[in-house]
Amino acid sequence: MNDHTTYNLAQLTFSSVTASHRGKYTCRGTERGTSRYSHTSDAVTLTVSERPKPAVSIQPDDQVFRGEAVTLRCDIQGGGVSNWQYSWFKAGSSTAVSYKQQYSISSVTASDGGTYTCRGAVRGTSRYSHTSEAVTLTVSERPKPAVSIQPDDQVFSGETVTLTCDIQGGGVSNWQYSWFKDGSSTAVSYKQQYSISSVTASDGGTYTCRGTERGTSRYSHTSDAVTLTVSEKPKPELTSSHKGAALIGNPVVLYCKLDQSAGWRFYWSKHTQSPENETKTETHSYTISSVSVSDGGQYWCRAGRGTPVYYTHYSDALWINVTGTTRSDSLTVSPSRAQHFSADSLSLSCEGQSDSTGWRVRRYTHSEKVSDCSSGLGSVTGSTCSISSLSTSHTGVYWCESESGESSNPVSITVTNGSVILDSPVHPVTEGDPLTLRCLYRDPKPSNLTAEFYKDGSLLQTQTTGEMTIRTVSKSDEGLYHCKHPEKGESPQSWISVTGASFSVFSLLSSLMAVSPYLLVTIVLGVKCYRAQARPDEENKQ
Repeated sequence: MNDHTTYNLAQLTFSSVTASHRGKYTCRGTERGTSRYSHTSDAVTLTVSERPKPAVSIQPDDQVFRGEAVTLRCDIQGGGVSNWQYSWFKAGSSTAVSYKQQYSISSVTASDGGTYTCRGAVRGTSRYSHTSEAVTLTVSERPKPAVSIQPDDQVFSGETVTLTCDIQGGGVSNWQYSWFKDGSSTAVSYKQQYSISSVTASDGGTYTCRGTERGTSRYSHTSDAVTLTVSEKPKPELTSSHKGAALIGNPVVLYCKLDQSAGWRFYWSKHTQSPENETKTETHSYTISSVSVSDGGQYWCRAGRGTPVYYTHYSDALWINVTGTTRSDSLTVSPSRAQHFSADSLSLSCEGQSDSTGWRVRRYTHSEKVSDCSSGLGSVTGSTCSISSLSTSHTGVYWCESESGESSNPVSITVTNGSVILDSPVHPVTEGDPLTLRCLYRDPKPSNLTAEFYKDGSLLQTQTTGEMTIRTVSKSDEGLYHCKHPEKGESPQSWISVTGASFSVFSLLSSLMAVSPYLLVTIVLGVKCYRAQARPDEENKQ
């Protein structure tokens, strides 16, 4: 206040004080009409400050989830006042919602969302602060994570599995993830994706995930539990669209069946094929549009998925027999049976070919892939392969192959360390022919020869002689056979194929003889008479 300013008033009032009114003030009285006056009062200081403006803060954040506790705080700095009375207002209402410096909501709901302001008033006076800037409180539903499992929630031991925790909504982008297994409170991972590179049975169970915003105490709901089931490596079942032999030129479809088939690719191999040259398909079927002689043989399938590829076991072998071949029995096996004891000898020969030069014996096993006799299988003489002492590693598929790539129908040879084998034909049996199966034993042979014979796992006959005979073979007799001795045990299984009966003049004459010998004699005499009549004409021409 300027010292030279004088106010001739007993009460000095400023209607709107400004910074220029700051200063020291004194007063003195003078008796009207005289020169008498009082002492000058003590000086008083008038201090003029800027009206303070509150600052509002929200904890834990201005974006919260329903059910969280929220505190809004009104801070007023300056003004030289310590005894503020606070008032909180929510947009849309002139009525204060609280008169405390901190306005707390213990469990927010959607209705608590909105803009808030605060203001302070000096207690016992009409003095008040400015109104704060408005702040907006956003209340969202607490998000719930969604869990996905790749490649599937049912996996097999050794596969790679990835569980992903996705949290949508909530206005949060910096989540810290936590994974829990089987209800445990201890997290097994803190990454959004929880990967198990080679699952085992112990990894199976229920999993949940939850998100926490980094740097805050805000967290999402816990996801619904998902169950990861870990099974042993599967073995597919290989079947064919044909029951029995396929005719040359006809289509054949192979099916590789898995009980659980999500995301699989399928791989197909044949006895003449190495595993690295497998045929791959996207579906569980493989079609040979027009079968030929070379398509006959033994097939396997397996399935794979993921990166790197996880493979199932191979299926059991499936035989595809092709009829109309001219070399069905071109591989000669001695002893001529499909099963053999280890340590016994075996001879395989392609000498039956019209021209055996350049033919060789080949075989296929999963352990050694494709090989021939000269690669340590046995000794070679011409087109004959001799194995002096068999072992189980000799079990496989064998066939004859020429230098030009032509091949015979394959045969399956099984070698066992056991005490029992089934004496069954190595080549397909012709429909209508008789078939005798025998149970053979490693020394010492049992005194009791009683044996049970099985087809496709079902008991067919029990024979005290140790052998059974099918007098007239039909297509329904085709299948997997084995025999069993009460003391010695059981043999391996062997597939017996049945082909259609071949037509020949001899078989026709045999049938006629069986039906009517007189009819046969009549036909023979008719042929002779015809030839006798033809001779004079031939002589006249000469």
